[in-house]
Amino acid sequence: MNKNRLPSQKIYDYHTGRVSASASVKASITVEAAMAVPIFFLAVVCLLYLMEMAAIQTAVRSGLQYAGKGLAKEAYVLPAAVPSKLEADVVNAIGADRLNRSIVEGGSGGIHCHKSWMSPSTGICSLAAEYRIKLPLPLFRLPSPSYEIKMKIKGWTGYVKAGLSGEREKTVYVTETGIVYHEDYHCTHLELSIRPVQASDVPGLRNEDGGKYYPCEHCAGSGSGAVFITDSGNRYHSSLGCSGLKRTIYAVPVSEAVGKGACQRCGK
Repeated sequence: MNKNRLPSQKIYDYHTGRVSASASVKASITVEAAMAVPIFFLAVVCLLYLMEMAAIQTAVRSGLQYAGKGLAKEAYVLPAAVPSKLEADVVNAIGADRLNRSIVEGGSGGIHCHKSWMSPSTGICSLAAEYRIKLPLPLFRLPSPSYEIKMKIKGWTGYVKAGLSGEREKTVYVTETGIVYHEDYHCTHLELSIRPVQASDVPGLRNEDGGKYYPCEHCAGSGSGAVFITDSGNRYHSSLGCSGLKRTIYAVPVSEAVGKGACQRCGK
């Protein structure tokens, strides 16, 4: 008997042709290691890819803010959003080399601002920057995911100092999608009266105009528990944070409320 070998170990038996248990364990450990190492490196690559996606999103947002500031300065002379200039400003703010080495499809030419526009009457500009991300594994022939960054700015169109142009112009209040302007900031159309109700009671409820409540297009308005309604609206919401329950209000001179009528409640 070999004294250097432990009693519990087994070796290959030339008479029976059987492999020892010790050799089988070593083989299984080798297979597991061969499988675990690639999976570990794949997880690391995926994590780095997600970090690069977040970094690109932050860079594009910062670049769009930089382009928006330049647009706001020039709004008095040119009250329009030129997509090509916005794209050039965004690329200049991020850096063309940075984009060309990034995962943005098309590099510095992959940023598109064709959805940006400015209202000549209010000076409010809606900025949008779109781009696509290159997939790390193109073998599956999946389409490149697209991303869009949006924000709003108000052009620096100046003001008329009181006393130089006669009577001071009245300030009114408008919303992003409203078709009327309000003279009172605390108008009930601007201050939403949100209250929770049971979803089962919604079919029998009516708003202040006698209309029914319908599911919200944003949060689907589904749910078996509590939902949220307003007295002046005609939608019910399943989430209190739904964008349909929020109002963005702008204070503008009445001359800039072009095409909007006076509110029947506070504009009389």
